[in-house]
Amino acid sequence: MQGLLDLAVSAAHEAGALLRARFASAPTGLTSKSSATDVVSDADRAAEELLVGRLRAACPDDSIIGEEGAALEGRSGRAWLLDPLDGTVNFLYGIPHFCVSVACLDEGGAVVGVVHDPMRGETFATTRGAGATRDGVPIRVSAAVELATSLVATGFGYRAEVRAAQAALLARVLPHVRDVRRGGSAALDLAWLAAGRHDGYYEASLRPWDWAAGALLVREAGGRVEDLPPIARSTPGVIAAGPSIFDALRALVQGG
Repeated sequence: MQGLLDLAVSAAHEAGALLRARFASAPTGLTSKSSATDVVSDADRAAEELLVGRLRAACPDDSIIGEEGAALEGRSGRAWLLDPLDGTVNFLYGIPHFCVSVACLDEGGAVVGVVHDPMRGETFATTRGAGATRDGVPIRVSAAVELATSLVATGFGYRAEVRAAQAALLARVLPHVRDVRRGGSAALDLAWLAAGRHDGYYEASLRPWDWAAGALLVREAGGRVEDLPPIARSTPGVIAAGPSIFDALRALVQGG
């Protein structure tokens, strides 16, 4: 696993350097995906191409699935899930809050998770059963015990009907927590939760590459992670928190 982790960190750093170099330039190659506000740029595609090339060269028998279309089959039983630029809207607006997310899965689930923040120079990394780190220093989820004084992160989808359902959910959650943060990158939200910068996190309508690395970080940092049922005909989401507030947050988010 250490070799896979080293590969993931190295590849994420290279992709992050590419994104950082392009950050100050005008975006090119903009196209839309699920809606007019769900955009992808040449920077997303170039970062994914770099990641795929590095991983395929080192692990030719592994499967690779990326947000921007990579779908390479393998026979090793391992699969890489890539989000080359999580936080594209932030990137396009010049907001320095985005990341590269790399996860490796085997038959038992996620085995390696890396979330690299190129603008802050922070790398959150983990392997299954070995704990989580930020730049090599061990991290833990917060010790929050009361939901009312907990800082909770969330995010929103791109389709109008999904956003309407998420807005209604936010209206239910907000009165019962300290405050809510919306950073614009699910992978970073989970990495920050693992590092104790948030107490909880929930978001409906996600894809596996959004959360695979971050969820492993949270678990290895002592937190709990579960699926969230779909809302408004969306994809499932994720809820995560430290162990003392997890049940209360889940009950609040799910209306229990």
